[in-house]
Formats: sequence, structure tokens, C-alpha cells
Amino acid sequence: MRPRPLVVFDRLDLLEWQLCQRVSRLSIYRPWRITLQAASRLGDWPVWVLLILAQPWLQPNGVWRVFQYSVIALFAVAVYRLVKTRLCRERPFITYGGGIECCEPARDRYSFPSGHTMHAVMFSVLVAAHTPWLLPVVLPLTLLIAISRVGLGLHYVSDVLAGAAMGYAFALTSLYWMG
Repeated sequence: MRPRPLVVFDRLDLLEWQLCQRVSRLSIYRPWRITLQAASRLGDWPVWVLLILAQPWLQPNGVWRVFQYSVIALFAVAVYRLVKTRLCRERPFITYGGGIECCEPARDRYSFPSGHTMHAVMFSVLVAAHTPWLLPVVLPLTLLIAISRVGLGLHYVSDVLAGAAMGYAFALTSLYWMG
């Protein structure tokens, strides 16, 4: 038996599908699609693992930051998975079939919230707190990752906003408890 998503998602889907369709249509332009696919793949994990592992070379208390960033990333993944598997919002390309093209393989069936955006925002806030000189690199990448999720047909805008809010909350929690 298929889990039933919240009624609020049915309403949001109707409100957002045209915007998602317009944004995902931009992916017909090959250079833009390749840029979004690259941002999405970087947001899978490689860039954040490199950021975590680079901490000892980026700041004096870098070993502590490796621990801090790893703990909050694992905690965020656990909460994210719990939320995603309980709320069960179908991805836009599933809900609207041919109206929204999927330009990148989805890892699973459900879209709410965007884990890519959650991690991108979370690490951006941590970078802003500990190594702000990296922001000119991290912020554009974060923005591209967020846009890529909608542009590739994988998420609704509200999924991305929810992921961003969760990432922001996780980062603030980490900064409060671990400095």
C-alpha cells in the first residue's frame, strides 16, 4: 500500500507546478542543464566531504571542526530521512508526468524536503561562521544547488525552501552547541 501524502502537499502541488514546469523547461538549453547537473552532483556529497576534510588546513581548530561538521551532517541526514519517509510527497516529474521533465536520476521517490539544499545551506552558514573568506565560492554553489533541484525537475520550490530552513536550523543548532 502506497503511503498517503499530506493534503497540504496536494494543494501546494497545484500552486507550484506551473512555476516548476517553467523553471524545468530552461533545462532544454544544454549548457544550463549541464551546469545544473554538475551543481546537483557536487551537492550529492563530494564538495561537503572535501570541506569537512579540509578543516585542519583551513583554520587553527580544524580537527574540532571536522568533528563538529561531521556530527551535524549525520544528525541532519537522520532527521531528513525521518521527515522524508513520513511525509511522502511525490516528486514533480512523477506527479505531472510529461509536464515536468526529470533531467537527473532521482535517488528515491519522494521530494520533501530537499536534502541537497539542506546540506548546502547548513554548510554555508557554518562557513560564514568559521571561514567567511570561502563564502564567495560556497554561496554561488549553494544557490546553484538549490536552483538545480527545481530546474532538473526533482523538487518543488517549497521542497527547496523547507530544505533551506532545515539546513539553517541545523547550522544554528551546531553553532549554539559546539561553537
